[in-house]
Amino acid sequence: MSTGGYNPYQPPWPPGGGPYPPPYAPPRPSLWQRLRGDDWPTLGELLRGRRQRVHGCVWALILLPCTWGMTLPLLAAYPLARSARRQARRAFPAHGRRFSDPDVVQAQRARAWAAAAISFLLLIAYGKPGDMAEAQEQYVIRLMATPWLLLLSAPLVVALIYRWASPAKRAAMRPRLRAAGRSALWYLGACSLIPLLAVLLAWGITRAEAGTGAKSVLLGFLLTLVGYLTMAWIVLFVLFASGPVVRSGFSTSEVHAALPALLTGVLVWEFMIIGFVVSGPPPGPALVQVLALVGGPASVSALAWWEIHRLRTRHGVALRA
Repeated sequence: MSTGGYNPYQPPWPPGGGPYPPPYAPPRPSLWQRLRGDDWPTLGELLRGRRQRVHGCVWALILLPCTWGMTLPLLAAYPLARSARRQARRAFPAHGRRFSDPDVVQAQRARAWAAAAISFLLLIAYGKPGDMAEAQEQYVIRLMATPWLLLLSAPLVVALIYRWASPAKRAAMRPRLRAAGRSALWYLGACSLIPLLAVLLAWGITRAEAGTGAKSVLLGFLLTLVGYLTMAWIVLFVLFASGPVVRSGFSTSEVHAALPALLTGVLVWEFMIIGFVVSGPPPGPALVQVLALVGGPASVSALAWWEIHRLRTRHGVALRA
């Protein structure tokens, strides 16, 4: 029997009956939400904002010759960065843990903010004038070194988990191990392209500059432009891929749900040893140095074991299965 278009899950509109509005459509995400996602808006959408047309002030900023030194590089760099981000997220999806635990995530964020605050207070209380700049350099170096250290550490931890697994579990883990290996090889190949492109670019420019005439000058300019654009794209691709790679441990979370937590616990101790060897102990008295040196990795390891405990009790994930 026909209900005349009546939907029991939708209130009458307008009150008293009448035609129903179109099906509910979720609100459009803002530009900031899209910039945080996998697919950035196009350059035209970015310039328009949420309007139908580009605002006159935006046109004035773009067309004024005095602003070309800032606007033209940005207009050229944004499509390049958008393309690199899209391909990086296709090759390395931005998924982290297989089982997301809001309590663990909240504890990890609280621990990260507490560690940053304690480090800042130690630098203020006991640091020297150059310690702040050195801490910033160490942070950048750590970001750059994390994927490479993960490439070295992940096979050892994965081999240990694989050794502990039962024959049935090993058979199920093999296809996922191959996928994780391909992910690592893709990332390693992308990183290896950067120095290779730099050598090829230098060689091509040298050959072009060795010649004479307008053709050589034009060839040198085109080689330089194409080479730098290609290298910039590869560098952006690696930067956008590094976040998902580190969060998922080269997709090792698909191999075993506890692997990202185990890798995090291993990496923090490796970084502690490397930082101590390279830069020495943190500033302050001996007791403060020991607590600052060991407290950070110990707290991260405690959270990692707590996450593994919750995986075992809530989702049945066991290290020895």
